[in-house]
Amino acid sequence: MANSKQSLLDKIASRSARIGVVGLGYVGLPLVVEFARSGFDSLGFEVDAGKAEAINRGESYIPDTSTQLVTELVAAKKLSATTDFTALKDRDIIIICVPTPLRKTKDPDVSFILAASEKIQATLRPGQLIILESTTYPGTTDEVLRPMFDETDLKLDEDYFLAFSPERVDPGNDKFNTRNIPKVVGGVTPASTDVAVAAYSAIVESVHRTSSARVAEACKLLENTFRAVNIGLVNELAQLCHTLGIDTWEVIAAAATKPFGFMPFYPGPGIGGHCIPLDPHYLSWKARMHGFEARFISLAEEVNSRMPEHVVELVTMGLNKHRKPVNGSKILIMGVAYKPEIDDMRESPALAIIEKLQKLGAEVSYHDPYVPEIHLEANDEHIQGIDLSDEVVSNADCVVIVTDHKKIDYGWLTRYAQLLIDTRNATRALVGERVAGKIIRL
Repeated sequence: MANSKQSLLDKIASRSARIGVVGLGYVGLPLVVEFARSGFDSLGFEVDAGKAEAINRGESYIPDTSTQLVTELVAAKKLSATTDFTALKDRDIIIICVPTPLRKTKDPDVSFILAASEKIQATLRPGQLIILESTTYPGTTDEVLRPMFDETDLKLDEDYFLAFSPERVDPGNDKFNTRNIPKVVGGVTPASTDVAVAAYSAIVESVHRTSSARVAEACKLLENTFRAVNIGLVNELAQLCHTLGIDTWEVIAAAATKPFGFMPFYPGPGIGGHCIPLDPHYLSWKARMHGFEARFISLAEEVNSRMPEHVVELVTMGLNKHRKPVNGSKILIMGVAYKPEIDDMRESPALAIIEKLQKLGAEVSYHDPYVPEIHLEANDEHIQGIDLSDEVVSNADCVVIVTDHKKIDYGWLTRYAQLLIDTRNATRALVGERVAGKIIRL
């Protein structure tokens, strides 16, 4: 073990370790770029040939990773991409960054992790470190990956090392990136932790070591379950405040003046993205496998999943005050990405809102500066986004702000809208008689 471990540590210290990142999406691409930027020979592995070709041309398809940086790293021969997974054998450190969705039953789907691990298993050699970054349930690294790699007759800590480090990417966040977000690292063994900590310490400012891979896996699920539960709480509060005729946002602003014991969370039309809607299910699924029912998590999911329906109810109520039915009304959705300033549509609540309005007979259109087209799975329909104009907004019977992109002039939007449902408090600066009765806030 000592020789293998020290050899890998020496390679990391001298920047001669060769890096391989499997999966070049929102997590994998920024990570492989950061290793390349830090002087490592970095190779990305992708099943999508188009993505690999784009990287090799020096182009980035992820907004948070600049094309200029990718171009410079490719030209310096520090960064490249391939669809040839046999090249995994040449890598000293391999990091798995593949999707972990849910099945229709809301059970974990680790098929992408298994597929990537099978590719690694086929080429595994002495002196390699394998790190899983894909979000998963506690126990995956040592219960699923380790047995696969042990089947090769290579021995953990003698021939190879294995660890888990949860991704903490926040797409569209200008303040936090791969380098300055603290990295949690937990190995299947202490020796594996040592090597993984050294690898990440070469590219990030802060690394937090945990006692095991299980702790690191649970850490990631706690982070996003914490958010999901608190968002569920304020989403329920928003529905209660609506019933009581109280401004939810004013209540939260007042509570946030307390300098201790309170952390503000904000309601919305539902939760989206790859993490918050999915990760709590990984934790509750693992709990059920051990005979424990995570009731708090289930309740939060129930509240959050109902928010698109609540938005539709607000639209119905607003139109009713204008003596209009939903059936036949023209409804303009503002923003369909799951969060501002990105084009990511994963689990976006906008899709559920559009589908529910369509079922009620509404004529639904949308505008999003980042998303030119959406696909509705319910009826396999593709809808093109539309450009904004005074006429487009004024002709809509109702405008619904689902994603509060900064590129939208909400004062102008309110001026021309007949009725505006604001699910993000984007119109908070607009007060007075001019907007009274026109805006309904979540």
